Amino acid sequence: MISKSDLKYLRRCVDLARTALEKGDQPFGSVLVSGEDHVLAEDHNHVAGGDHTQHPEFALARWAAENLTPEERSRATVYTSGEHCPMCAAAHGWVGLGRIVYASSSKQLVQWLEEMGVPKSPVRNLAIQEVIRDAVVEGPVPEFEEEIRELHRQFYENEKKD
Repeated sequence: MISKSDLKYLRRCVDLARTALEKGDQPFGSVLVSGEDHVLAEDHNHVAGGDHTQHPEFALARWAAENLTPEERSRATVYTSGEHCPMCAAAHGWVGLGRIVYASSSKQLVQWLEEMGVPKSPVRNLAIQEVIRDAVVEGPVPEFEEEIRELHRQFYENEKKD
């Protein structure tokens, strides 16, 4: 069940996604929160330079591996504006992070991009549960759907202009 605290962190993720968009990047943002409800790290997409592994969820998994004990990682929650891609889900699983809460799903993103005429990604969009065994996952959260869709629309409109 999505709590008020979850909504607060998802709002921050959407704000980070907007920051990514303003910097010319794909609109994704993520926040890592401790089991004690403290923000540990946050990031947004950095793929505009050509390295498509520079996703915020992947960066947070690396940060957690370097800075948290296995117990701390298992109690942490990753909040994100969009459901993890398979690469990020695998990183999350290998590092042993806990719960995942996302605002919009991969399924929604695929549908939106199809409607916009954007070519398919070279990587299949899979649900997190298809990548990580026994993942605790919540999302999508309808309150953010239209706002996130609009961020993606703006990104791909800008891409057409360039």
